[in-house]
Amino acid sequence: MSTLLVGCDSGSEKASPTRTTAPVSPQPGKPVGKAGKAGKKAPRGLTPVFERARKAGSRTVALTFDADMTADQGPRAARGERFDNPALIASLRKLNVPSTVFMTGRWAEEYPDQAKSIGNDPLFEIANHSYSHYAFKSPCYGLPVVDRNDMRADVDRAFAAFKKAGVRNVVPYFRFPGGCYDDAALRAVAPAKVTAVQWDVISGDAFATNADAVAEQVLAGVRPGSLVVMHCTRSAAPVTEQAVRRIVPELRERGYRFVKVSDLMRG
Repeated sequence: MSTLLVGCDSGSEKASPTRTTAPVSPQPGKPVGKAGKAGKKAPRGLTPVFERARKAGSRTVALTFDADMTADQGPRAARGERFDNPALIASLRKLNVPSTVFMTGRWAEEYPDQAKSIGNDPLFEIANHSYSHYAFKSPCYGLPVVDRNDMRADVDRAFAAFKKAGVRNVVPYFRFPGGCYDDAALRAVAPAKVTAVQWDVISGDAFATNADAVAEQVLAGVRPGSLVVMHCTRSAAPVTEQAVRRIVPELRERGYRFVKVSDLMRG
């Protein structure tokens, strides 16, 4: 998901609908597509969709981070643009925050050592954010669009990139780039046997420059069972790590416990 980073989700800022450089997100509280309830079965032939745990028995919350990179951003990475965010991962480890990273295959190829390190750490789980971060529905914030016949292959290609990088903690979840999907997209990726994961809290970290504003948006939106979307793309979401350092202790003070998406689903 993202407010417009070709690969980031935001919500507080309005990015140009033609920008395709990094994160991309729908408006706050308005996930694009049909967000399903926890445990709700999808219509036959469609990928199930999970948005949040609506009957959470305790104050649990899942922080998720989109590691976005499009298939054609290699030259920019070669020139020094950073699509990773080691400081964010280090802070999550220091704060001991279980998290789910939705990673594109292209990101795993660009940063294989980091992908392996994150994906082999029991604190994290790696989910699929497509290979190329191209849209699975049009329009979607100006993102290039995957051909319907290539959608399943794009998902499989990302899983293959994780395997090549040596990532072990991979879960069968998929986040549509930009959060954009329709029934045709849900049908196209159904053979991959994944659950599509949306969110109910948009952090607004995409292209944000004020960490406190991002933190306040998250803190205002979280409820028991919430699923928060943030980003692990330094060039497009530069204040995420700072925001996390405020969000985590404040939510813990309120009695919240951080869990991975897989735990939120089970809970």
